[in-house]
This record gives sequence, structure tokens and C-alpha cells, in this order.
Amino acid sequence: MQIIGTRTIKTGLGVTAAIMLASWLGLKYAVAAGIIAMLSIQSTKRESIQIALQRMAACLMALALAGIFFNLLGFLPAVFGAFLLAFIPLAVKFNLEQGIVVSSVIVTHLLVEKNTSFPLILNELGLMAIGVSIALLLNLYMPSIENRIKEDQKLIEESMRNILLRMAAALRGNDSSFSEDQLFGELEERLRTTKTNAYRNLNNYLISDMSYYVEYTEMRRQQFKTLKRMKDSFRRFFIAYEQTIMVADFTEKVAGDFYEQNTCENLLMELEALRDEFRKMELPATREEFENRAMLFQFLNDLELFLMIKYEFMKNIAGKNLKLKG
Repeated sequence: MQIIGTRTIKTGLGVTAAIMLASWLGLKYAVAAGIIAMLSIQSTKRESIQIALQRMAACLMALALAGIFFNLLGFLPAVFGAFLLAFIPLAVKFNLEQGIVVSSVIVTHLLVEKNTSFPLILNELGLMAIGVSIALLLNLYMPSIENRIKEDQKLIEESMRNILLRMAAALRGNDSSFSEDQLFGELEERLRTTKTNAYRNLNNYLISDMSYYVEYTEMRRQQFKTLKRMKDSFRRFFIAYEQTIMVADFTEKVAGDFYEQNTCENLLMELEALRDEFRKMELPATREEFENRAMLFQFLNDLELFLMIKYEFMKNIAGKNLKLKG
């Protein structure tokens, strides 16, 4: 079990380095540089760059605004409060929320020193620049989580394969009580975790296109919703007719061909052939048989949607020339 995470280690190193550098440069309030570095350590590279830019822009806005307020109204706590009443809405308006707190702390140095001289302004800009720069430098290293995502992909596919196989078995056994709530719950949780990791991985690359994992996970999430509708169909099945066995066989075939690189094109063609075969069969003789046939068609339609989601995903990936990760 990992007791101290990578982000914690980077935070400790960043705070120390920022304070030491600010002190070596002879800046006042050197500890503030360490605090800025600590607050600027983020989970992804893209977040780190966005927050660094926001904080530098907010700092420039805050120093300019504070200079106007203090020079016109004096270096008083009430004036600092008035500055905040003007600065915070402006920062929000220009999407600089991430810089509000640290920039406000920077402005308190002007209040304490009771001046807005050029050297002091440079001092405060130096503290901000050191803090965010140290954080950016440390955030260049981000542990890769691709292997974790790939492992989750395999587990997701295995869970979906098992669900399809159990559906096929339930159809053959005329089991209308099919639920597998635990399996569905575990799959939903894994999809949620994989989505989070996929977006985190995407934001750790500034040049390479890593959107494949995000799109893959979204595709599986859409398929999962379809599986839940297919599960609900079992509450309405009654008797295992010939068509039920045929659907069970095809569902089992889908499970057997369930893997990442499958385009599902052949399966969709087989499904259409199966539907044509159904149309050639005799019409239902009883109400019960009619209702059962109708639910089978609904199940088959959902299974078709399940396959179409993957088919469209593969077409989209091919169109973007995204490399399959397998």
C-alpha cells in the first residue's frame, strides 16, 4: 500500500524549492512562493498550465487594482475589503477564479508594507512566478496510467461478455428472473472509474491525441445502458419458443466475438438475416406467444443497438486515424 503519493512528494519538493529560490533571490515573504507552489500542484499537466496562466493573469489584475485603491483611499483594512469587493467579481467574470485566493494574499503584502512601489510590485510578481513555475516544472512528470486503463478495459469486456453469456443461458432455460444485479453494479462502478482515468490520461498529454480511451469508455457506457434495457426484457418472457432459442444462440455468438477490435459488421449482417428468418415463420397462434415474440423482437432490437454502438465507434476511430490501444 502506497502511504505517500506522487502528488504529496511533489508538493513537499515544490514548497521547499520555491521558498529556497525566493530566499536566494532576496525576495520578501519568500514563504508565499512555497504556498503558491503547493496550491499549484495539480493532477494533470493540462490543469497545471491552465491554473498557472489564470494565477499570473489574476495576480497582474489584483496588483493593478490594489494600487489604485490603496493610493486613492489609503492602506487601511477597510480599503482592502473594498478591493476584494471589486477584484473577486472581476476575476470571476474573466474566468480567473483559481487566482483569487493567492492574488489576495499577494495584495496583503502591499497592505503590510503600506506602499505600491515598483520594486515591491516586482517582488510580488516574482513570488507568483516562482511558485507557479516550480509547480509546472514538477508537473512535467506524471506517472502513466495507461496500463491501468488497459487492464480496466479487459475487465469491462469480460464483465459484458459474462452478462451476454448469462442472458443466453437464461433464454435457453426460460429463466425470466434474470437479474445479475451484482455483476451490473460492479460493471457500472468500473466504467465510472475508467472514465475518470481516461480523462485524467487525456489531460496529461499536451500534443499527442489520447482521446481514444475517452471515446472507448463512452462507447462501453452506452452499451451498458443498452444491456440494462435488455435485462429488463426478461421480466416479460414466458415460454422458450423456437425463436427464443435462436436469439439465445445469437446472443452467445455475440459474447464469443466480444473483443476490442471487432467492428461488429459481420454480426450485424447475421442479425439482419436472423430477423428475416423470423419474418418467414408462422405468425403467433396465441396471445401469450404473440407477447413473447414481441419481447424477443425488442430484445433483438436492443442487441442490434448494442452492436451498432460499437460499429459506429470503430468507424469514428478509423475516420480519425486513432490508433487502437490493445
